[in-house]
Amino acid sequence: QHKDAYQAILDGVKGGAKEKRLAAQFIPKFFKHFPELADSAINAQLDLCEDEDVSIRRQAIKELPQFATGDNLPRVADILTQLLQSDDSAEFNLVNNALLSIFKMDAKGTLGGLFSQILQGEDIVRERAIKFLSTKLKTLPEEVMTKEVEEFILTESKKVLEDVTGEEFVLFMKILSGLKSLQTVNGRQQLVELVAEQADLEQTFNPSDPDCVDRLLQCTRQAVPLFSKNVHSTKFVTYFCEHVLPNLSSLTTPVEGLDIQLEVLKLLAEMSSFCGDMEKLESNLKKLFDKLLEYMPLPPEEAENGENAGSEEPKLQFSYVECLLYSFHQLGRKLPDFLTAKLNAEKLKDFKIRLQYFARGLQVYIRQLRLALQGKTGEALKTEENKIKVVALKITNNINVLIKDLFHIPPSYKSTVTLSWKPVQKADASQKRASEDTTSSSPPKKASAGPKRDARQIYNPPSGKYSSNLGSFSYEQRGGFRGGRGRGWGGRGNRSRGRIY
Repeated sequence: QHKDAYQAILDGVKGGAKEKRLAAQFIPKFFKHFPELADSAINAQLDLCEDEDVSIRRQAIKELPQFATGDNLPRVADILTQLLQSDDSAEFNLVNNALLSIFKMDAKGTLGGLFSQILQGEDIVRERAIKFLSTKLKTLPEEVMTKEVEEFILTESKKVLEDVTGEEFVLFMKILSGLKSLQTVNGRQQLVELVAEQADLEQTFNPSDPDCVDRLLQCTRQAVPLFSKNVHSTKFVTYFCEHVLPNLSSLTTPVEGLDIQLEVLKLLAEMSSFCGDMEKLESNLKKLFDKLLEYMPLPPEEAENGENAGSEEPKLQFSYVECLLYSFHQLGRKLPDFLTAKLNAEKLKDFKIRLQYFARGLQVYIRQLRLALQGKTGEALKTEENKIKVVALKITNNINVLIKDLFHIPPSYKSTVTLSWKPVQKADASQKRASEDTTSSSPPKKASAGPKRDARQIYNPPSGKYSSNLGSFSYEQRGGFRGGRGRGWGGRGNRSRGRIY
């Protein structure tokens, strides 16, 4: 009946500022009465969303949810997702609010618009749409985030994960691990399988390729919080033992200042507690044992006058030994006769001599550290130097407990220790292992002095580059990962899907 009048309002978008302001209000207001003009109305409102006048743009964006009816909703969601690229903060907030309001009308329809832009939109839109999902989904009530909606998110995320950068992968793991339906044992198992697929554990490991090392580190970090007594780390632990440990010394660090060898050993130690039945247990335990020996020196030979014949004491690297000894202790439980039945007598004797020598040096450090920390409480323990000593004492105590276990006849695997960088309270295995992100002082990089030096010289302060946010590296400056499957974790520039630029 008033079609001509509504058409006149639509034509107002070609007029001056006053006409446009009126059009921005009235086009949505009467939209539902003119279904035959729906396309023209949405296009007219879109023109206003791109107007040069910021106040007109804001008004037009604010009203967009009114167009989100029936079949129009996914289109409106798609439009709003594209508008996330705005650099005007007020405009950007309006877009966020508009998306959230249509989410409550039809979550799946809204997600359809978001994911279509993530898969095919411009890089800036893709990046902001992923950020929107990673920050806003968790704020939505349960009646919006139904099981069906969560399943849709998982299905669409799997499509995106076929071609992601390292940073995007971390964000998607954050999105998926926050879904209620994936909090179950079965759900966590699904997530571990997703991560294992990303890590490409079937491929040959290339220690000299920083991208290959990067990919493995990023994926393992995402997998670690998911492991528990029921969700096993076997596949990852096997890969580390078979492919990474033998190449430990030739690993190329992806980030300057990161002690890559220690980083790998820490991840292995954390995963070893949740390893299930392993096919080649004896051969992998042997690889772990051989690597441990490299860091457990023999005592220096003494000359006739009782002085050391060598020029210096061997260097004791406590942080490395804690990780290796802990991993060996955990896996050794599964084959308790490894040291007695699988090693010849000579090899076992050699190992005991190394353990004994290490334990002697250890006692010296433990005494020095206890003395240095004696009587210190509260604020005094918060100084950088004392924080390092506290961690150092944890490391040396842990090694001491594990060595005592292995000195039993036959060797025992009963003691339990908390790794020095983990919180002391017994955390629920299903919880996120937030300690990696929150620990302010990671274990020292290396303990690189003989037992006769002052304790403070032994423990170099951590580099700071990885101690405060171990779990959230951003490698974007290097374009992320470029893996070996042709799709890469890199710039995603060579897609064949025909992105819309």
